[in-house]
Amino acid sequence: MEETISAIATPQGMGGIGVVRISGEEALRVADAVFAANSGQKLADTEGGRFLHGSLVDSFGEAIDEALALVFRAPHSYTGEDVVEIQCHGSPYVLRCALALTYSAGARPAERGEFTKRAFLNGHLDISQAEAVMDVVSARTKGALAVASGHLTGRFSKEIKKLRDALLTMLAHIEANIDFPEDEVDDVIAYDIEKNIHAVRTKIAEMQKTAEAGRVLRDGLPTAIIGKPNVGKSSLMNAFLREERAIVTDIPGTTRDAIEEVADVGGVPLCIVDTAGIRKGADVVERLGIERAREYARKASLVLMLFDGSRRLDAEDEEILTIAKDREGSAMILLTKTDLPPKTTAATLSECAGGLPVHAISTETGAGLEELSIAIRARVYRDVSDGAEGTFVSTEREAKVLREADGHLAAAQDSLAGAMGLDFVSIDLRAAWEELGKLTGEALGTELLDEIFSKFCIGK
Repeated sequence: MEETISAIATPQGMGGIGVVRISGEEALRVADAVFAANSGQKLADTEGGRFLHGSLVDSFGEAIDEALALVFRAPHSYTGEDVVEIQCHGSPYVLRCALALTYSAGARPAERGEFTKRAFLNGHLDISQAEAVMDVVSARTKGALAVASGHLTGRFSKEIKKLRDALLTMLAHIEANIDFPEDEVDDVIAYDIEKNIHAVRTKIAEMQKTAEAGRVLRDGLPTAIIGKPNVGKSSLMNAFLREERAIVTDIPGTTRDAIEEVADVGGVPLCIVDTAGIRKGADVVERLGIERAREYARKASLVLMLFDGSRRLDAEDEEILTIAKDREGSAMILLTKTDLPPKTTAATLSECAGGLPVHAISTETGAGLEELSIAIRARVYRDVSDGAEGTFVSTEREAKVLREADGHLAAAQDSLAGAMGLDFVSIDLRAAWEELGKLTGEALGTELLDEIFSKFCIGK
């Protein structure tokens, strides 16, 4: 018999409502030990999909808090087991008391991700859907939620299953004809198999193209904002965040250390670092901030380089432009303060930057910010279809599995080209089929399964 588990399912801290989740064969009995319905009805006698109003009670039957108890009967629950969720006020003390009482009644503490793991083991979710649960919880932008929701609802898994079905059809075709020695039959089969392998590899290649965008939408795009003091770095960060997060003054050197935040820019989560202004003659503390700014610029996937359009370019600007030329693939040149009388134009700045495009903006009026957001989004979505986020590859594990499967398919094509026989081809096709099974959980080892769910929070 599977042990009954319990955990607090809501985030730590005070809140209006807190939830204790109980799952397992003894879930109803455990819940009845800690909950008393006002009607006197037992949860064990309650139909699934119903809730009772009552009180959370201690071992002496004394009321601790007003509560609701929701009953979910197996297999119609998240885990596929009997589940009871007790909702009470979100006091950390009350929730700890409730949890301790469930332990006293026979439940054990749930491990990280154990509720979702049971949902997977009971066939309610495949492994891709299970992994997406935490991605939905942690989604910070519309794009990130679209990726996570697509995985959770099975859109990604359906694409993988189509590929596995295509490989299985090829294997069945080979095995049904492998005993026929006629060369002409082998030639016909080999031609069809090669064509079908090519189609599967083409689809895998299309999915692999989404890996970078999927990773960015899931984890965020490391972004550094650099430039001289008072070019508008902190103002741009505040504009992205839509709040006054960074201090903005006319005094050079206001930002002396890096400020890190996550902003939703065109549906893309930017992990932004507002750095110290790069200049000469700074004091010791500011010099440390400037060196850190250079380091962020070297490591960031996107570097927003700001230049003040109301001032002429000088030696310090030239130095920053050399960084832009070194990071051409990840740098975006921004001409700021376009609401002021111009001393430097976008054309002049672009020429000094070796022809790199320049985005003219004003954080004061908002001019150019929408176009900048669109340009950043276009960088993330290059080579992929906007609106197809639900089928994006979102983790390195998924990308690795696709690479491994593609390698087996390439080996199968080599076997066909070398006329090594269909039995050799079938070995590689089956290896690819099994590899893709790791994305749906049909070919997943226990150790990897434990590793995946260990990344979950308690209560999910």
